[in-house]
Amino acid sequence: MTKIGYARVSTADQDHEGQVARLKAEGCTVIRKEKASAASREGRDELAAILDFLRPDDELMVTRLDRLGRSTRDVLNIVHECDQRGASLTVLDPYVTTKGDTGRIVLTVLGMVAEMERGFIKARQREGIERAKAAGVYKGGKRRIDPAEVMALREIG
Repeated sequence: MTKIGYARVSTADQDHEGQVARLKAEGCTVIRKEKASAASREGRDELAAILDFLRPDDELMVTRLDRLGRSTRDVLNIVHECDQRGASLTVLDPYVTTKGDTGRIVLTVLGMVAEMERGFIKARQREGIERAKAAGVYKGGKRRIDPAEVMALREIG
């Protein structure tokens, strides 16, 4: 049995260190980490690699359910994929595991809560943007690409 940890953060300015330390403390011998949104499974190559790698009796561990997914459907699909490989999923905070039937029920409820929380976050964000627009202070999202740098790179090929 191998304990495989998965650590995920959403943005480049966040780090995985707290999650990695907790997963190591729980005995994970393999830890994969990535920076990607949990809104969907698209672009989450490390999670895909873990799910492909799982063997019977392996245990996939995450520190919190929202590190795994924000959609009930995604979480349940991941649980199903673990089941298909004879592996289990363990969430450390709050502690829930799919090694028993009760854990599956709790994970389903927690997945629904995570999805609902994501909806609340998006609604608050939309409300904040609308208020900022009405006040004339909205400037859009943070610029991620420097247009001058792009043009300079284009010039040199």
